[in-house]
Amino acid sequence: MAALTVANQLTLLRMLLIPALVILVVYRLNGWALIVFAVAGVTDVLDGLLARWWGQPTTLGALLDPMADKLLLISMFVVLTMSSLNLPNQLPIWLTVLVISRDIIIVVTVAIANLSVGRLVFPPTVLGKMATVVYILTVAVTLWFNWLGRSSVFVDAAVYAALGATLASGLHYIVHATRVLSKVS
Repeated sequence: MAALTVANQLTLLRMLLIPALVILVVYRLNGWALIVFAVAGVTDVLDGLLARWWGQPTTLGALLDPMADKLLLISMFVVLTMSSLNLPNQLPIWLTVLVISRDIIIVVTVAIANLSVGRLVFPPTVLGKMATVVYILTVAVTLWFNWLGRSSVFVDAAVYAALGATLASGLHYIVHATRVLSKVS
């Protein structure tokens, strides 16, 4: 099974950490949640580095890595939005809906494009990668201040940075997809 490289195993580990992370937040074990989120972040960095260093990029890794990122971030946005948890810092429902909607629109656009004109590749854009980094920072800052047990304007700033990144990357993706599709049609 050549596709199950060390890098892919790290990606699978990141996916396995998601339920644990959600449970830790739900049970308000904020310090542990922060640690597990940091471990997930380290696996994200390491899987890409190891695949490149060892010359082992795989099709499986190309599919699993962004899927693991999306599942991790969406799970965290959803759980950090839950008002019933009474966390010191919560993410607003409107932000979570926008972040998830952006991802759904991207997936549906790619699916429709592939079904209608054949296999197209939409590599991640700089703004898309920037949005992911902003989402990671938003979750990290929220977890950090929840661990400290106090609300913070840094969480508010991260929320609005995530809003800006979502809108900018979403609009950029629409323009990019329209250009790619117009060239094929």
